[in-house]
Amino acid sequence: MTEIDALQQALAAEHAAVYVLGVLGGRAAHLPTPVLRAAISTSYDVHRTRRDALEALVAAAGADPVPAEPAYAVTRDLVTPGQVASAALRVERACLTTYGALVAASTGATRAWAVTALIATATSELGFGGAAEPLPGMDTEIPGS
Repeated sequence: MTEIDALQQALAAEHAAVYVLGVLGGRAAHLPTPVLRAAISTSYDVHRTRRDALEALVAAAGADPVPAEPAYAVTRDLVTPGQVASAALRVERACLTTYGALVAASTGATRAWAVTALIATATSELGFGGAAEPLPGMDTEIPGS
């Protein structure tokens, strides 16, 4: 995968994330879970910012940024806090995967940006019930310790 392909893939994931998190925010607005609502709102803002940054990176590389789809599939079973949190967790994990691919395919400033996004996305998973896990390719033990 080339760097531009990985940028486009991450951008497509961010388009989906912004859409789905917008829907989840609407669903969470009616739930008695202010912490979940705040986590979704924060995540939505972060993904919008990343989407915009990725569009700029793709354009700076001389390519046309992949457009958002007109709509994305969102399950109708989003009536409990657990269901909404699970859907948000799936969004974060989808983005995490694309950022891992971007880290692998990029260099320099783009790679540094992707590493930051990868770590922040992994951390964001915790707010939606995700478990702390080593990132792919990262050893869980320090050699010689």
